[in-house]
Amino acid sequence: MTAHQLEKWLATDESQAVGQKDGNAESVGHQSGRRIIELLGAKKSELHADDYGHMRKVIGYVKRHLAQRPQGDVEHTKWRYSLMNWGHDPLK
Repeated sequence: MTAHQLEKWLATDESQAVGQKDGNAESVGHQSGRRIIELLGAKKSELHADDYGHMRKVIGYVKRHLAQRPQGDVEHTKWRYSLMNWGHDPLK
């Protein structure tokens, strides 16, 4: 997803309704999505080790989550919405 697409998605009720909250009002995936937007807007020279660490975390999450794809139409599923919070739309 582009930074603009992700930003628009994160503002939806569907986005905010999925994911682990870990005691916070905002889910881990939603927090990650906000950070992804920042990273997509940054110049490579502005990135630090923790930024690359977050990128590896995102890649790992998406890879694991894609392996758990449910049967049938996934368009309106929590599975898809969770992946979209992490910047990946499996239908694109």
